[in-house]
Amino acid sequence: MLTQKPSYTESDLETVLVSKEEIRQRVLELGKQLSEHYEGKDVTIVSILSGALVFTADLIRSCDFATRLDCLRAESYGNATSAQNPPRITNPLKTDITGHHVLVVDDILDSGNTLKAIIAHLQGFSPASLKSCVLLDKPARHEKSFSADFCGFTIPDKFVVGYGLDFAERYRNLACIGVLKKELQDSASHV
Repeated sequence: MLTQKPSYTESDLETVLVSKEEIRQRVLELGKQLSEHYEGKDVTIVSILSGALVFTADLIRSCDFATRLDCLRAESYGNATSAQNPPRITNPLKTDITGHHVLVVDDILDSGNTLKAIIAHLQGFSPASLKSCVLLDKPARHEKSFSADFCGFTIPDKFVVGYGLDFAERYRNLACIGVLKKELQDSASHV
């Protein structure tokens, strides 16, 4: 039973796992790392909607290489707290990536099923190179032997929201990343 009404703010978090400042610092570090990796290259960044949108916006501004940006939507959660199988790619790229360096940016590597499916899908377009960058990695949940090429933070097996990550399309606006209170996860009446 829901004992509190959600406010859709930081007060709905059980705990903050990654602060706003930690995110800012790590995104700058990732931008530097990516800039060194892609030095002198033109890169197509593919942001996975909707969760990676905030991360992608900050990351692309911290990178020092020529970029093109496109978005791909893959649905794997819906209103649940765990990924569903198999993920569905629901809107295609508008940019031709054949022969281009491609960096896929996603919010979280959970089971690995979604990112693995996206990588397999994009490989069909014969990019020059194909790498992945995730904000969060949750290794305890991996079902496939798949890892991201670049990662912001490794986190425990907790359901997290904030900084683009949501629960039923809520909490994306939080500047930090935190664990949503269990009673709010268990109740479908607030979505």
